[in-house]
Amino acid sequence: MYRCLCKGITDSDVREAGRAGLVMPCQLKTKFGLKDAGCCGRCSKDIHEFVKIATSAQQAPSLNSLRR
Repeated sequence: MYRCLCKGITDSDVREAGRAGLVMPCQLKTKFGLKDAGCCGRCSKDIHEFVKIATSAQQAPSLNSLRR
C-alpha cells in the first residue's frame, strides 16, 4: 500500500527502513524526504503510521533470518 503518493513510498519501504533501525519520526521524515519541497505534507502529518509500520518490522524476524 502506498503511504505517500508524492514520493511513491510504500509499506515495504517503511518496513525496510524499520529493519535498518530507522523508527523515530525524525529519522523517517529525513529518510523519505517528507520535509522536502514537492511533498504535500500529508504523510508528514501521519508520521505515526510510518512509525507503527517501521517498529513492527524492526521487531519481527526477517525471512532471511528464519531460513538460516
